[in-house]
Amino acid sequence: MLLAASALKNFTVEAQDGTMGTVKDLLFDDRTWQIRWLVIDTGGWLTERKVLVHPSTIGPIDYGRQTVQVALTKLRVQQSPSLSTDLPVSRQHETDLYSYYDWSPVWGGALYGPEIAGAGFGPPRFFGNKELYDDLGLGNHGDSGDPHLRSIAEIHGYHVEATDGDIGHVDNLMIDHGSWGIRYLVLNTSNWWMGKQVLMSPYAVTDISWSQEKVYLDVTRERVKASPTWDPAAIVSEIYEKRLHSHYGWSGYGW
Repeated sequence: MLLAASALKNFTVEAQDGTMGTVKDLLFDDRTWQIRWLVIDTGGWLTERKVLVHPSTIGPIDYGRQTVQVALTKLRVQQSPSLSTDLPVSRQHETDLYSYYDWSPVWGGALYGPEIAGAGFGPPRFFGNKELYDDLGLGNHGDSGDPHLRSIAEIHGYHVEATDGDIGHVDNLMIDHGSWGIRYLVLNTSNWWMGKQVLMSPYAVTDISWSQEKVYLDVTRERVKASPTWDPAAIVSEIYEKRLHSHYGWSGYGW
């Protein structure tokens, strides 16, 4: 099952012993397009503190009630390694979390090999006060945070360039609920192809300019126009995915 990343924002996170907070963002590895963490705002429960939750702890998602269940207790989270609101996520902090929760850093595998595009473009991203870090020049220091950890909220709105021109912007990301890998970028092409949204696999991404907020693809505009029509209101079926991948010559997901 595929879910839209934007749909999870502000969902209530239910621990085993009560409400823990709300989903504020998702962080993904730009080498494998794998979701590594959910950023949870604990609000009044843990004042001025955000915590990271690993996808392996996520249970049922109730879209009607807008809740996400996690296999954790509030006490367990409260005693986890602390992460300041305005600091980048360091490799050391991730290591501390993996050790504390006994989580695996390779959980979920990877939909894409590490050789695909996105394997280290640009400076590290922050889910805290980005303007402050830019002013201090910390965005230029690769060792201040994990350079491969990216924010889904940050990539929203990035302009997308085909080989022969602009085709729109990133409107959303579709996530595989089973593996928590990013399967498609949802592109809004309204400034070029009125009223159309298309799905684009990370297989097509050749480069990302985090400083210029642009995503570059190895497809042409005409190739995009000739792709199988996608209805945003419909469930993405395996039949549709096979047609889409066949059109672009992308590898499949076990089929």
